[in-house]
Amino acid sequence: MPLLTLTAEEWTAMLLSLKVAAFAVVFSLPLGLLVAWLLSRKQFWGKALLNGLVHLPLILPPVVTGYLLLTTFGRKGTVGAFLEQAFGLVFSFRWTGAALAAAVMGFPLLVRSIRLSLDAVDRRLEAAAATLGAPPHYVFCTVTLPLVLPGIAAGAILAFAKSMGEFGATITFVSNIPGETQTLASAIYTYTQVPGGDVAAMRLTLISIVLSLGALIASEFLSRRIAARVGAA
Repeated sequence: MPLLTLTAEEWTAMLLSLKVAAFAVVFSLPLGLLVAWLLSRKQFWGKALLNGLVHLPLILPPVVTGYLLLTTFGRKGTVGAFLEQAFGLVFSFRWTGAALAAAVMGFPLLVRSIRLSLDAVDRRLEAAAATLGAPPHYVFCTVTLPLVLPGIAAGAILAFAKSMGEFGATITFVSNIPGETQTLASAIYTYTQVPGGDVAAMRLTLISIVLSLGALIASEFLSRRIAARVGAA
């Protein structure tokens, strides 16, 4: 088979990876924005602990994160059992679990990017809006949020790229089920374990590199475009 010709199973793995990464970013973005705002603007007991917990997936072995997700959100886990009984929502060994694992692994990159943007905002602009009688939520939506859009965009795309390449936590939590939880990364792993799978593994590796590199370039380009528009406003 030609190097760049994908089989039906490989197309499924690639589309599933895109789906998982997209859902991971969309559903983690509001929480990421909230956590970044808390870490940047508020002083409270346990702030250092929260910051550590947010960034923990970056330093923990991914398999540990996956195991913790399995024991928490699995069918026998406290949270997982409740969600299944109350809402019929199942994460373990489902693509939704893959999205959850990807969201957890990409969350630190998302929060850090947004927090750095919040830290860089000139507080005098917010103070000026507040002195004119604008309520806090209006100041945030009309002053702060537009200024941190480059950081939000960069963080979201970086989290998307991280989600696309996630493997350890995902395979531990939801296994490697073709058509259900087999992403690009797990498909590459599968091909490396079977005789004659080198060509397919290389094919998917090249696709992963192109997608990840494209996401990084898009992140830089989008951040600059948004920053230019905000600066011109």
